[in-house]
Amino acid sequence: MSDQSRRESDQVSAPDRDERPDGARQRSDQPWRTEGLPMGKEGRPRLPRWLRVTAWIVGGYLVLFLLTTTQDQMAASAETIAYTEFTTQVEKGNVAEVFARGDTIEGRLKQAASVPGKTDTEYTKFTTERPTFANDNLYGALEKSGTTVRATPVVQERGALWNLLISFAPILLLVGFYLWLFRRQQRAATGGLGGLLGNGQKKPVDPESVRTTFADVAGIDEVETEITEIVDYLKDPGKYRRVGARAPKGVLLAGAPGTGKTLLARATAGEAGVPFFSASASEFIEAIVGVGASRVRELFREARKVAPAIVFIDEIDTIGRARGGGRAIGGHDEGEQTLNQILTEMDGFSGTEGVIVLAATNRPDVLDPALLRPGRFDRTITVHAPDQAGREAILKVHAREKPLTADVDLAALAKSTPGMTGADLANLLNEAALAAARTGRSEIRRHDLTDALEKIQLGTARNVVMPEEERRRTAYHEGGHALLGMIQAGADPVRKVSIIPRGRALGVTLSTPEMDRYGYDADYLRGRIIGALGGMAAEQEVLGVVTTGAESDLETATRIARSMVGRWGMSQAVGPVSVLPSDGDPRAVASDALLNTVDEEVRRLIEECYQEARRLLRENRERLDGIAAELLKHETLDEADAYAAAGIPHDLLA
Repeated sequence: MSDQSRRESDQVSAPDRDERPDGARQRSDQPWRTEGLPMGKEGRPRLPRWLRVTAWIVGGYLVLFLLTTTQDQMAASAETIAYTEFTTQVEKGNVAEVFARGDTIEGRLKQAASVPGKTDTEYTKFTTERPTFANDNLYGALEKSGTTVRATPVVQERGALWNLLISFAPILLLVGFYLWLFRRQQRAATGGLGGLLGNGQKKPVDPESVRTTFADVAGIDEVETEITEIVDYLKDPGKYRRVGARAPKGVLLAGAPGTGKTLLARATAGEAGVPFFSASASEFIEAIVGVGASRVRELFREARKVAPAIVFIDEIDTIGRARGGGRAIGGHDEGEQTLNQILTEMDGFSGTEGVIVLAATNRPDVLDPALLRPGRFDRTITVHAPDQAGREAILKVHAREKPLTADVDLAALAKSTPGMTGADLANLLNEAALAAARTGRSEIRRHDLTDALEKIQLGTARNVVMPEEERRRTAYHEGGHALLGMIQAGADPVRKVSIIPRGRALGVTLSTPEMDRYGYDADYLRGRIIGALGGMAAEQEVLGVVTTGAESDLETATRIARSMVGRWGMSQAVGPVSVLPSDGDPRAVASDALLNTVDEEVRRLIEECYQEARRLLRENRERLDGIAAELLKHETLDEADAYAAAGIPHDLLA
């Protein structure tokens, strides 16, 4: 049998494994999730175990109730007659057989007779009571008429033991149900130790129910190309074995949050048509030492049972941090044990088992080197935020089931959203859909998308009534930002200016580049600092004051200046060295004298940019007054209106 047909056979027979006595059963306490519900007969999902047990108990009780009721009804078919009626039938020789227990006599007639006083009621079986004062030779009369005297009752009755069981059956069923429920709760209360330590079994998944494919992933084409080889191997491993190649045992997806790492892993499993086991690394860690390692063993064991399969561990840096640090206690830390077990499991793969491990993290720099060596995570794929074409493709994917009006231009929207990830774009379309639904419309308009973008980028508008003096100061503050962004060479075009309070800010100025930028020179960064200080400079030039509204601007300017001086080598005094690490204490890599030089350079750079901002605003005071006047009048200015207010031609945006 070929590898392809064997794989298809394994997939087809997967539901059969569910029915074996040793078939896998999925517990509620397992720390991972599997895509694809196990299906029962006729493709219907199986009922939960507790519901099936309850149904069996209720069904059994109903059957027992019906049987006993029917038997009682059959037993109650004997007619109770007077003793005189009985003796009359004996004299007529119409009694076929009788049985007596004490003074109670029951029997059967040879021919049906009418009940005295009830001519329309006939009986064959009867029961009567012989009076204690009767002084007759009943046995002689019965013998003379040829009646058979039975040793067993004519009407069969249940015995005392059977009656006792029937009486206690409902109670026994309730007690059994509560015992089962108590044991289940006890397992949950103790953390499911039996299952956590590897004694439980899980259900294999149905590969056909993994719905996410590469058609649902957009904007990261270069990453898809790298991971397509994994899909090809899972589909046709024989092609690689023939030339002595093995699939990568592990692939690490590194990237910022929201870039689509988890979605890409699910799409890989869906495209290959294999089961997908997913778990967060933090879910393996428990207070009980050894539980995490046991969970890892169980996860990989279950993945091997349904191979080929993909195991996905999200946020692996939670347990995959470099060992030997301050977090370890004598080498027996629970996180280290879990990491050691992952290393052991991955090292134990033969390369032909068809189990591939995918992991995601946004901190690949803190991972243990043993994880990243060849033979474990052979590849590291960096997932970046999408470019303009990628953002447009992502918007089209998320807009599939959303009705859009004809004026919606997704290409223009993608152009105005640089730096946004796939998660951000999905949230953008969802916010626009919510806005359309709130107003009772069935389609999403362009205005809904622009409002949603403003809400995400600028914050939610607040209903704050500002004094006129405060509004004027805010108008000049935002006008300073906007004007410097318009007149500086190479600056990002101004897209919107507003003095409507949003979030923590009293006003906002939005500037975005015409196209995606991946590298920045010193002149551009100095322009960013000058633009950030434009609000503070405008307040001081026009009003002669400096307010707390410049707090965020100063933080932005200081961050850019420190990176220019201490990380990017853009200062002659410091030189082309990296002094400020992204994490940790800078004193670990630089002397105090060098750090003092960095501080002096940062102060000098910001002061020069601030003086340049004030000079530019003094020279363009009329343009600043024009922007402030329009802001006070309209509160919000779009791109064209802002440039018109400043008297700058719109064709000079570049």
